[in-house]
Amino acid sequence: MRTDIRQRLKLLEQNRTPGAIVANMFLAAVSLFVNGFGVYLTIQANIGAAPWDVLGLGVSRTLGILYGTASVAISLAILLMDILLKEPIGIAMFIDAVVVGKSVDFFNWIGAVPKCPNLFIGIPVMAAGLFIIAYTQFTYMKAALSCGPRDTLLVGVAKRLKKLPIGAVSIAILSSATLIGWLLGGPAGVGTLICAFATGPIMQFSFRTVRFDATRIKHQRLSDSIKVFLRRPPYHKGE
Repeated sequence: MRTDIRQRLKLLEQNRTPGAIVANMFLAAVSLFVNGFGVYLTIQANIGAAPWDVLGLGVSRTLGILYGTASVAISLAILLMDILLKEPIGIAMFIDAVVVGKSVDFFNWIGAVPKCPNLFIGIPVMAAGLFIIAYTQFTYMKAALSCGPRDTLLVGVAKRLKKLPIGAVSIAILSSATLIGWLLGGPAGVGTLICAFATGPIMQFSFRTVRFDATRIKHQRLSDSIKVFLRRPPYHKGE
């Protein structure tokens, strides 16, 4: 029985059947919806948003649109950059591009958590948001249907700037997003620095607690997912 369950789980992780892909798409969507709550908390901490959220909120305020709509537009623009860089694209990238931003809009709409009045309350709320983001990142990556558009962009740019370490490339991208967002009226502050420097260690700690090695996940490309859905069952005589 245990062997059979393990085989099914392994098959699910490898996305070899349409059912496995659909199940993992659902896992990714739910994970990213909860991930959006983590992002929402970092914004409601009210001490400065994460670099990409500074940009999203800046675009939102400048154009007079919802944060989620701005986030979706930015994500799709980054996804286009990933395609132009010829980086591998997967189903979950499209789910990521839409679900996280609109999830934040949903929690804003229901007023789940009020904005924090000061730094002493804001820091713990931001930390809680970062831990939620980290653990949902684990379940999202477990679906093996690709990473998010922003992570893919980082890898793609780093490949082409081989003389620079990926950490330096990350700082350059995040700094650019923050600067543009701030110029557009996005909320940069202490929280922006906390997100920039604490996200990595928190994610590493979270992955360690669940014994998850992100480097061992083999993400399925969109083209391969389509092939699985188009695959026909073998033909047998007499059927």
